[in-house]
Amino acid sequence: MDPRLKAHVDRLAAEHPPLRLDDVDFTVRDPAGFERRFGHVLDYMARVELEVDRNVLELTTMLPDPPEIDRYFYADVWQPQEIQHGRILDRLQVELGRAPATADVDTVSAKLRILGALAHLDAFQDVCRMLYYLTGMATERSAVLAYNLLHEGTLEAGEQAIAHTVVGPIKRQEPGHYAFYQLSARGLWPRLAAWQRWLVRRMRTISFGPVGTNNKEQRADFGDVMRTLGIAGREDDFAGQAVRVERELLWGHRQGLAVPPYVLRAFREAVELSVARERAAAA
Repeated sequence: MDPRLKAHVDRLAAEHPPLRLDDVDFTVRDPAGFERRFGHVLDYMARVELEVDRNVLELTTMLPDPPEIDRYFYADVWQPQEIQHGRILDRLQVELGRAPATADVDTVSAKLRILGALAHLDAFQDVCRMLYYLTGMATERSAVLAYNLLHEGTLEAGEQAIAHTVVGPIKRQEPGHYAFYQLSARGLWPRLAAWQRWLVRRMRTISFGPVGTNNKEQRADFGDVMRTLGIAGREDDFAGQAVRVERELLWGHRQGLAVPPYVLRAFREAVELSVARERAAAA
């Protein structure tokens, strides 16, 4: 086990235990206004966080024999923290009068089952591991950016209790997850053979999607979140920050490539779908 990674996960486990519902102050000064502005954002984030149980199923399918440090991270730190994030956000939206999030916690796609079957070959499992780290980095970095914007908006709305006991504590736990994936990716990438790197690039290009998007409707929902948080119109900057290390590792050999085209395309499509849905509803 990599001692540097183990020390990092040990520190996360010791310094960032799962948040407790009992420690949250759900007082909202203007429930109707807050729900109108941020209700759908809370629902999206709650669903994504609550689907961590399905994510663990996907991981155990895709990585049948993961390194011990990976299992330690996702079973003992990441899953317990993320599920509490989801429960807190979902409780908040229920307090605002919204329906609880509808989370898919047990569906594993056929594509992942095929990957899992191939991953019994060690060389291919390393490809799957790299894809896992890349997805983790993009997901956690996107979460950090989104929670920062939600925190700013919540403070701006005068909802101090929610900012300080819901959004603030959640956003403080996300960077540690990102750091784990980044350290892991930087450690694995140099050890991959040329054909493995080619396969990672190819599979990443055709499979990338924003966090929590598994169909067209969810991509439009993500576009709604982007528009509410002020990301729409500056997708280049958001995408660039979300996949900075991915660009460096996978595409550093391509001079002048600021953001991989497949990433920018995915974020722009989400906004376009959101706008189109809104127009269709108003017609």
